[in-house]
Amino acid sequence: QLHQRGFRCLHGVDGSAGMLERARSTGLYRRLRPCVLGREPLPAPAEHYDAVTVVGALGEGQVPSVAMPELLRVTKPGGFLCLTTRSNPSNLRYKVELEAVLERLERQGAWQKVLAQEVERWERATSEEENTQGTGYISGVIYVYRKCPVPASRRA
Repeated sequence: QLHQRGFRCLHGVDGSAGMLERARSTGLYRRLRPCVLGREPLPAPAEHYDAVTVVGALGEGQVPSVAMPELLRVTKPGGFLCLTTRSNPSNLRYKVELEAVLERLERQGAWQKVLAQEVERWERATSEEENTQGTGYISGVIYVYRKCPVPASRRA
């Protein structure tokens, strides 16, 4: 979808060599690098990207919520961060923890919330336990933040 909308300079990271190879096979990415978010820094300089997205990786046992400052580090001031997580029962503890981190960064003036939108039919449920509303889907949330400019007093 991003490529179809004119975004052509896409870089990607993943902790799995198999997922990197799968991404490489699409021909959509200019650069793909191994990185385990939350355990190591992103392979990019500070304030490098206009936009950073994390889709399908913010969940229990995946990218820890403590990785948010690292995502901010590589985003240009005024740039956007688009994050998603699931709202299914097995991810609710993580979602609460993630939202606490998101809110703390907003209170600290690191970014401003542009959007937090629940999506009822986020993805297909993989078990009856997750299929809580009988739709065959689980819900999720899309968060969009805009990185705030760094005050001159904090640049030194």
